[in-house]
Amino acid sequence: MLVEWHGAVALVRIDRPRANALSTAVLTALAEEVERLGDDPPGALVLWGGDRLFSAGADVEELADSRRAPALLDAFRRACDSLVAVPRATVAAVAGYALGGGLELALACDLRVVSQSARLGQPEILLGVVPGAGGTQRLARLVGPGRAKDLVLTGRQVAADEALRIGIADRVVPADVLIDAALALAGELAAGARLAQGLAKSAIDAAFDVPLEAGLAVERAAMDSALATRDAAAAMASFLRDGPGHAVFGDG
Repeated sequence: MLVEWHGAVALVRIDRPRANALSTAVLTALAEEVERLGDDPPGALVLWGGDRLFSAGADVEELADSRRAPALLDAFRRACDSLVAVPRATVAAVAGYALGGGLELALACDLRVVSQSARLGQPEILLGVVPGAGGTQRLARLVGPGRAKDLVLTGRQVAADEALRIGIADRVVPADVLIDAALALAGELAAGARLAQGLAKSAIDAAFDVPLEAGLAVERAAMDSALATRDAAAAMASFLRDGPGHAVFGDG
């Protein structure tokens, strides 16, 4: 696992020839790195698979081995959970293929910047199995159950334009500027109210697990916490003094 720093942004790269196949070892290394970053959070995090592809999915040799498959699925869960738990914005930069477990890692990020040449899908059904790292859960929450069933039950791949239209992708950019666009977005987020971003993403994620009334209580608690930060006090003072768009945020 490779980590580069671009200002306050941590760029985490999956790097496993060939096709960035996701083995237990690769996923464990990813989880450990993201957990370390979560202990002392960057301004934002970008997950990238390189210029050629994001990831073609799980290491099928491990998945086909009944003795090793449970550890692989556990490693997928840990890696995805570690991305979700980062208290800062996370961005997946998706070039080429993001299939199966590769797409599931991207779905565990907050936002997805996708190259125009990308292909995304959950093809597990073509192996006689089902997505096992969020493809039936995060995907359905993102695009709705009907579209999720279309992708999961057929195993078909979607191009970048369709991914944007149905809500898997948040931004589509030319392949040659993908990583620059993802880092620019992450840099913009890192310059914002980081603690408030973390509170907001936690509140949004909680909306899928509780009734509306309970979700509104979570949102209110997040707002109360945000109001108590130095960032909020400084930003509102800036607004009252200079108008919108002039606030400078720190780490609290």
